[in-house]
Amino acid sequence: TGRRPRMRTATTRRKGVRNMRKGLIKATDAFERIVHWSLAISCLILCITGLGMMFHSLNFIGTLMGGLKSLKYVHNFTGLFFILALIFTIRMWWREAGIFSMPEDLEWMMCAGGYLWHVENPPKVGKYNPGQKAFFLAVAFFGVIMVITGLVMWFPSSFPVGLVRWMYPLHALGFVVIFAFFFVHLYLGTIGSPGSLPAMLHGWVTRAWLEKQHPKWLHEMEESGQLVVYGEEKK
Repeated sequence: TGRRPRMRTATTRRKGVRNMRKGLIKATDAFERIVHWSLAISCLILCITGLGMMFHSLNFIGTLMGGLKSLKYVHNFTGLFFILALIFTIRMWWREAGIFSMPEDLEWMMCAGGYLWHVENPPKVGKYNPGQKAFFLAVAFFGVIMVITGLVMWFPSSFPVGLVRWMYPLHALGFVVIFAFFFVHLYLGTIGSPGSLPAMLHGWVTRAWLEKQHPKWLHEMEESGQLVVYGEEKK
């Protein structure tokens, strides 16, 4: 008398993919998204816990985590996870996002890519525009500074006192830069550039968005036959 249980097919299990529109283009793979979110989440936790240790008025953050000692443990061990994510980030994106392509990147910067004012035909850029490259380089450079200074501050007795004293302002400088870039990146990856967020949620974006934001990369992928389009057989 009971109803037979419905079989879960691969299509049912992958509900998000099933509901996607035909013609969407794959911009990122799963590993890229894992690395991206690992870096973003660990960076956010480090910022919050760091603020809790830096300012007396924010010590309540430590209280929420069981005290300032526990807060320090969370900060330090999240830092180890951040190091791993940073290494993968630099290795993965250095070739595409770590080097500026001239003169098109300079031309893009001269008009801010049309983000700050209307530009009829902004210069065509590759997979990452100069703004994204600047963000990547800032995170890579100051991320390394944060790692070095953080490790010295973690084990201060192992280093000269004069060196340790310099680590605190450098660590604070790195925090200010990364924290500022984090929110700029958050804005431009959401409401500042509609259509960008799906690239880091499920990896698929519309052709119209790519034609507007990254036409050069779209053309290169089509020419090389590496473009992956949802619902179409790869040639």
